[in-house]
Amino acid sequence: MKASPEAQLKLLELAELDTELSRLDHRRRTLPESQEYERAQARDAELRDELATLEAQQSDLARDQAKAERDVDQVRSRIERDRDRLDAGLVSSPRELENLQSEIGSLERRQSNLEEVVLEVMQRLEDVSRRHTSVAAEQATLTGQRDQIAARRDSALAEISEQAGKAGDRRAGIAAEVPDDLLGLYDRLRAQHTVGAAALRGGRCEGCHLSLNTVDLGRIRAAPPDEVLRCEECRRILVRTGELSS
Repeated sequence: MKASPEAQLKLLELAELDTELSRLDHRRRTLPESQEYERAQARDAELRDELATLEAQQSDLARDQAKAERDVDQVRSRIERDRDRLDAGLVSSPRELENLQSEIGSLERRQSNLEEVVLEVMQRLEDVSRRHTSVAAEQATLTGQRDQIAARRDSALAEISEQAGKAGDRRAGIAAEVPDDLLGLYDRLRAQHTVGAAALRGGRCEGCHLSLNTVDLGRIRAAPPDEVLRCEECRRILVRTGELSS
């Protein structure tokens, strides 16, 4: 392939800009603020799930407490009715009196057990409510922190986009000055090696950073200025800069 030395030198400008664009793309993909935001999002999802679980537990415990309290009220009402019968002297039979007193004792024990159930459910409900308050507070704090992280991330991404846009515009302008066949070769090599052209300085390819042997240097010196050369090691386009030896 043939191309003027000036066109070949343009490839070095393209290579420099492509390196800059690759660096900006890597920075965009590995932005610490983006990773920090993702961690905050993941934690927020965990907190939301826990809040939903806690709210379901609160609802279940409140229902259990209401049922236990109704059971206590029912037993208490039966105890009061039985005592009213005793106090009113409505029970005359010794056998019936003994049974009624036994029933009252059994109901009192039942009431005591149910009241313990109520206290246990109330304690559990209090623990769950306390945890819910703590998790909700953490989520509220996290929401504020996440908004700050998002603002820093968006600012950094905007800066990267601005720099990438300027570099992309410069690249487009330079690429327009490179012959299509040479640009096509460069782009194919760039797809393989990230950068498709490298300078030859001091007898060394700046793409693979290997020094050329005497035979290769002699071949390059003998080649016409418009001949497009390739590095024997990395196969990038080798652009002569007038510095074949150190």
